[in-house]
Amino acid sequence: MQGLNRTFFIYLFILVGFSNLGDLQILLFFIFLLVYLTTLMANTTIMTVIRLDRALHTPMYFFLFVLSCSETCYTLVIVPKMLTNLLSSNPTISYYGCAAQLYFFVGLACTNCFLIAVMGYDRYVAICNPLNYMLIVSRMTCTLLVLVSGFCGFLISVVVNILVFSVPFCASNRINHFFCDISPVIKLGCTDTNLKEMVIFFLSILVLLVPFVLIFISYVFIVSTILKISSLEGQRKAFATCASHLTVVIVHYGCASFIYLRPTSLYSSDKDLLVAVTYTVITPLLNPLVYTLRNKEVKVALRKVLNRYSLPKTI
Repeated sequence: MQGLNRTFFIYLFILVGFSNLGDLQILLFFIFLLVYLTTLMANTTIMTVIRLDRALHTPMYFFLFVLSCSETCYTLVIVPKMLTNLLSSNPTISYYGCAAQLYFFVGLACTNCFLIAVMGYDRYVAICNPLNYMLIVSRMTCTLLVLVSGFCGFLISVVVNILVFSVPFCASNRINHFFCDISPVIKLGCTDTNLKEMVIFFLSILVLLVPFVLIFISYVFIVSTILKISSLEGQRKAFATCASHLTVVIVHYGCASFIYLRPTSLYSSDKDLLVAVTYTVITPLLNPLVYTLRNKEVKVALRKVLNRYSLPKTI
């Protein structure tokens, strides 16, 4: 019987997640479904507008296009399975499904962190060195920065997956989360995982703290340059181009840092579940909304695209 249990624990996990909420799961299903569909529509709209309007064919919007695409894939990894489990009386995920989910989740999350840092560098060059902007941030440079971000993100994900799934899972098969995240999964190990957790913590510093510090330094130079602009209107426009990016930086790095820049022993299921909902469901919706509502160029381009492809009015 003991051997059979081990086989079960290895090949099947139970995602506890929201299972203790009872009938509220149905309400959560419709709320998360609405947010998910809105997220898909918003990100698709952003990508379509950037693709169709030549005025947005600039490095800043190229990075925004890639970020929106990455965020869309990011939600596909987590939300559909979460929605399915909210309607299921037996919310489970296979061992290989859990490993795949963690791999793509970590890979895309790390890629997004690096992309947001790259967007900060783009704003730094645009404001602090505008005369050489197109020379420094060329099409080849943009493509290279995106490829490096993706490569580094998924390379880190490979390391994390090896660290997490090299642990023998014989203590329990109940993951106290709604998806396969690092801390809830590695806590199921029945061996000492301190060394592995320390390596993952240092990787978290590399992914979160280092880009955030670089963004902070960039904005020190950006603010210093903006304050030297004599025109108040010029200062306002310069700050406006950075406001959307700063909002995304604060929410994205804030939520992720709360979860991953601390020891696993401090993991609190209820509080962390709420934060996890924020960065897996809410944040992907926030990005396109922030860039649409606060960005005049995107709003103008959206109106142009809608007018161009709207049906002709009948008299």
